[in-house]
This record gives sequence, C-alpha cells and structure tokens, in this order.
Amino acid sequence: MKLVILDRDGVINFDSDDYVKSVAEWQPIPGSLEAIARLNNAGINVAIATNQSAVARGLCDLDDINAIHQMLRGRLSAVGGRVEVIAFCHHGPTNGCDCRKPLPGLLREIKRRTGLPLDGAPMIGDSRRDLEAAQQAGARPILVRTGNGLKTEQRLPSALADIPVYDDLAAAVDALLEQG
Repeated sequence: MKLVILDRDGVINFDSDDYVKSVAEWQPIPGSLEAIARLNNAGINVAIATNQSAVARGLCDLDDINAIHQMLRGRLSAVGGRVEVIAFCHHGPTNGCDCRKPLPGLLREIKRRTGLPLDGAPMIGDSRRDLEAAQQAGARPILVRTGNGLKTEQRLPSALADIPVYDDLAAAVDALLEQG
C-alpha cells in the first residue's frame, strides 16, 4: 500500500450543513491528524479528494479554500504528518464537470500528480459519492461513521454492502496498518 486517499469534510474535519467556508470553521476530528501522521510514518502517501461546491455557490472563494488547505497542512506538520496532494472540485452539482465525486476525476488527478496507482488504494470517505468515486477509479472504498457516515451506512446499496466500515479515520488507519 503506497497511497491512501481521504475525503476531507466529515473524515478529517467536522462537516457542516452550512459548508466549511473559512479557516475559523475548520475543526479537525479528534485523532484524524495523528492518524494521517501514522500513515506517513509507515511510508504511505496520503492524498485528499474533496468536493468544495461552496465556491460555486458563492459562499467562499478559492482563496478561502486554499487558506483552509494551508492551515490543514500546517496542523498536520505540527503532528508529523503531511499530504502529498489536495485535489478539490469547486464546481456545483449542476456544472457538468468530471471532477465532482461520485465521478472519478479527482482520483485520476491524484494518480496523475503522484504517479501512484489507484488500483486497490484505500479511499476513505463518509458519503456514498466518495465510495462510488473509489469504485469507478479502481480504488478500495472504506466508510467511516463520522460526518455523514452513519446515514450513509444505513443506506448502502448492495454493490457497496461488503465494504469495511469504521467509527472514524483513526480506527480505519489502525486497521489498514494492521493489514500491512
């Protein structure tokens, strides 16, 4: 395992029905940053694939999203972690792009930017669209119960019924590292 892909809102940080639009609104889920650092310490590259439609909705701009990601990188660095790539879709649901999950465009961008294969790479998310993007890209979908994960778990279609489900990112990372 050379690459783990994470969704952002609801997996690394708390999600909000009003969107995470600023540095002040971004709050990590306890243990998530340390979990990323554990992956890095095991020699695993971490990338983030995140839909950020708040930009298309006019609730924030690209500078706000970049500031959040800069802060995320700083907070990760403080605990010995890092992300190789943060790929985000700033389009809205009706823009017709190929990068918005559940389409696999963000994952393909991660593959292009890292040079690492997606086949079997764990993709950890809290929503059905994360899991479907992973499937379409040949990655291995994993669900966490944080964010929208509890609701997602209750509504999993049969095509996703057998995927691993963990309480949070820290538990998912523990399982991945135990599996080797």
